Amino acid sequence: MAGDDPTAIRSIAISAADVVDAFVYSRENPGNAVLRVTPPFHGRMRARLHVYHRDDSRLTGAVHVEPADLLPADVVAAYPSFEAFADRADAVDPAEIREARGEAIETWRDRAADELVASVVLEADGERVRVDVKRLE
Repeated sequence: MAGDDPTAIRSIAISAADVVDAFVYSRENPGNAVLRVTPPFHGRMRARLHVYHRDDSRLTGAVHVEPADLLPADVVAAYPSFEAFADRADAVDPAEIREARGEAIETWRDRAADELVASVVLEADGERVRVDVKRLE
């Protein structure tokens, strides 16, 4: 049965590339990127990449899933932060630092795309439901 109740969802299908792109976007840009599921809700849903500056989920009824929730904690923690490369700023050419960090992010992307979680908790209107995560190839 389809409707406005997100607890009807049993699984979400997600592109690993969308998860990785959303995670990186939110770390590197001023906006937010999530995986978004929109009503009408039913047992199997597709979550798509959604970038926003103002959260409209209350108006649209959409459920937003944070990309970090779709990755194991050790993968999230391994993201190459600015701070990890900032210590080199005094000894290394800034262009070399940007290049090294860019390469580190690409390596991280490859790892993250291979390690999506098997399930995630969706939250909407105070309701919480654990759903399976199905990888789209």
